[in-house]
Amino acid sequence: MKTLQISEDLRRRLLRFEVIGFIFTSVSAALLHYLYEWSGKELLTALFSAVNESIWEHTKIFSLPFVVWGFVELFCLRPPFRRFVSAKVFGLWVMITTIPVFHYAYTGIIGTTFAVVDIVSGFVFTLLAFYVSYRLTAYAPNTENYYNTAVFLFIIYCTMAAFFTFAPPNLNIFRDPETGMIGV
Repeated sequence: MKTLQISEDLRRRLLRFEVIGFIFTSVSAALLHYLYEWSGKELLTALFSAVNESIWEHTKIFSLPFVVWGFVELFCLRPPFRRFVSAKVFGLWVMITTIPVFHYAYTGIIGTTFAVVDIVSGFVFTLLAFYVSYRLTAYAPNTENYYNTAVFLFIIYCTMAAFFTFAPPNLNIFRDPETGMIGV
């Protein structure tokens, strides 16, 4: 299979879009943190906003704007489709795994949690997700070879995001540290 090369112009535009996407995702995540409460606890908003203060719900509020921005980039930039989708999904998984791994690593080491560290780390790992997806799209032509795997992983994540909002397993990642409740 012949791989398409990315032009310098597309790389520059993609980098610009990734920076704007990081800002969009960060602002959207801040709003999605409160949307469930603001909506009067409407169940539809539970699918994409935080229903509690668990680590899982905090990864969820970053993931939806990240994915939405990916669609904006596809529409506006028209990058090589399979490469871009693979890169975005890999970036998404980087984000949704590093946020909880970092949280449990630092709280396990020091024995307590700090809200400011959790908030900042959410933004840092979201930035990392955008960086990874940019690098894989702009500079790794064989990324497109993982398209089928990426689609599978995206479906898995969407299923988990929906299912674990309403019927999460009894694990700490889903537990609200303030109330002890799990899920909606």
